[in-house]
Amino acid sequence: MSEQILIVEDETRLAALLADYLKAAGYRTHCLAEGNGAVEWVREHEPALVLLDLMLPGTDGLDICRRVRGFSQVPIIMTTARVEEIDRLLGLELGADDYVCKPYSPREVVARVRAVLRRTRAEQVRSAVTAGPLALDDDRLRVRTASGEIQLTAVEYALLKALVGTPGKIFSRARLMDRIYDDHRVVSDRTIDSHVKKLRRRLTEILPPDRELIHSVYGVGYRYEDMEG
Repeated sequence: MSEQILIVEDETRLAALLADYLKAAGYRTHCLAEGNGAVEWVREHEPALVLLDLMLPGTDGLDICRRVRGFSQVPIIMTTARVEEIDRLLGLELGADDYVCKPYSPREVVARVRAVLRRTRAEQVRSAVTAGPLALDDDRLRVRTASGEIQLTAVEYALLKALVGTPGKIFSRARLMDRIYDDHRVVSDRTIDSHVKKLRRRLTEILPPDRELIHSVYGVGYRYEDMEG
């Protein structure tokens, strides 16, 4: 299936024109004419990229960008007629991947979309870690297998990455605490055990039944090992 682009643009003729050019380039599109609802749409549909106008009725583009970055690294290209440098810098600092000033050529926007998606795919390949049946995505804190994909919390992801980084190595609970808590907070062994239990439960969603990857070592800690690999 082709990649989907979300266009958030209150100028309906311009949005339709962009949609036509993007469809001709092989993308699927969805248009929203106001900011309200854009964040929820991104959360639900996970588009490949968002074309986001800065000045919108309802929620403005900067606020949308800020809120989306709270849960997603979806590429965002901001479009606007406001060309002041402070707006340009603010948009990029909030996590926008590119910035296009109006008036613009729809062909230029399509070229920018292609460039940002190429760069994003290359970055995802570089940030991916493969361990047995698992593929870890550092940018999105997600784990994929042939059966599906799950979203982990930051702590769950750090725990899994620490274990898969050295298959077969036994990690003590204290060592795992150091790996997953940057502030070196003091937590009990039961906290690590609880995180491991939750992580195992999440992995069962995308692994065959009875396939165990995180093994307990009695009295010591845990290790990652794929017995079927």
